[in-house]
Amino acid sequence: MRREGEGERENVPQLTASSSRRRLRTRFRPDPFLSLCRCFSFLVILSSIFCIAVNVLSAIRSFKNQSDIFDGIFRCYAVFIACFGVLAETEWGFLVKFWKVIEYWVARGMLHIFVAVMTRAFPDYSGERKELIVLQSIACYMLLACGVIYVVSGILCVGFLKRSRQKQEISREQAEKDLEVIYCIASTCISSFCLS
Repeated sequence: MRREGEGERENVPQLTASSSRRRLRTRFRPDPFLSLCRCFSFLVILSSIFCIAVNVLSAIRSFKNQSDIFDGIFRCYAVFIACFGVLAETEWGFLVKFWKVIEYWVARGMLHIFVAVMTRAFPDYSGERKELIVLQSIACYMLLACGVIYVVSGILCVGFLKRSRQKQEISREQAEKDLEVIYCIASTCISSFCLS
């Protein structure tokens, strides 16, 4: 035998937190412009790591021969500055907080151009290390192209556009979390009200 209101309880849909998350996540898609910026940043990081590897290899060869110590020291500086360029690309909050200039794309592009020029400087034209010269040229031109793209994009205020879209994405994610919490609380209240 059914009691009063028992049939109504069976028809009440059970809402869970996972179903609300699925509904909310399908509504918001990632921003294609920010995805493009992340891909470009990844390409710049790979180019910088390639420059680091080439400069380390060149420094090792310079110190091993002991003929050109100045070139080895110069390569060590290039490695240090390129590592800083990789950190700048990660947009690490601690680094951006204390060195605001890397937030601007023109400055970041100039940093990468400087590393590219340092990678290409002092090539060995004696013919002993042709493979190293080819690697230096490839690394240099890859990072140089990325730096030029950064400078041109910075002049066109693309960095400002990226920062504003990042703020929108962060506020959208926060709104999504808030709605999820409200939805869970509301579904719990509704289900407890219907069961009582």
